[in-house]
Amino acid sequence: MKNLIQSTKQLLETKQPLPFTVYTSVERQRIANVPIIKPMLVCVLDGYKKLGLSGEINCQAGNFIFLSGSQRLEIQNIPVNTEYLALIIEFDFDDFKCLKRQQSKAQKYFQGKIDLPLKTTLQQFVDWSALAPVEMWPVRRQEILQLLYHTGFKQVSSLAEALGVKQKLYSLMSANVADDLSAQSLASELAMSESTLRRKLQSEGTSFQEIKNNVKLGYGLHLVQTSHNPIGQIAEACGYQSQSRFTDKFKQLFGVTPSELRKTRLNE
Repeated sequence: MKNLIQSTKQLLETKQPLPFTVYTSVERQRIANVPIIKPMLVCVLDGYKKLGLSGEINCQAGNFIFLSGSQRLEIQNIPVNTEYLALIIEFDFDDFKCLKRQQSKAQKYFQGKIDLPLKTTLQQFVDWSALAPVEMWPVRRQEILQLLYHTGFKQVSSLAEALGVKQKLYSLMSANVADDLSAQSLASELAMSESTLRRKLQSEGTSFQEIKNNVKLGYGLHLVQTSHNPIGQIAEACGYQSQSRFTDKFKQLFGVTPSELRKTRLNE
């Protein structure tokens, strides 16, 4: 695991676009209502992670948890000795087309150990990221899915839901986070009326405003956790004209301000 941690940290220093994210902290982080928009593989390399209102899901270092999309979770990142560190790979819904769909109830998550085959695959994935073009990222993500599927985690094939209106809306908004896109304009892109869009979202248990908030604040959370950009700059990147409004909305959703969360990170 030490080699994987070292390779990951070295690659992060290059500041180049990467097909994975790394979260670190030196103090305990507790974040409410974290939107998990796409299926996500979280590999805990140091410290441990708790999920759920009472921390009922526990993922220790050397283990992984694979989360389905379209859910919200309370998350705690807890350092042991020196730090918490997790390698996170987000998957597109199309990535799962390489798997044979199992006739089983859709799951919100599953867990497992980072065994030698998975550790080797992750190491190759990280090392390869320094050289590979963006166009090849889906190929290597599918390789990880295939490995999990063929080493006993058949349930991975059921983590990706059929692509509904809310996922399509998430995709459109995520490509234009800083823009204040209207329901009318997005409905037009999806070839439907605004009233039909709102009705379909209601039937999927969400709303236009909820998705908009999740996209903007979720991106803000990502930038607070992974960059050293000033909070005002992050607010602007998320489409907020006022840093104070961004901070208020961030605190309202996540239960912590951007500045408070940033203080828990390394070298802050």
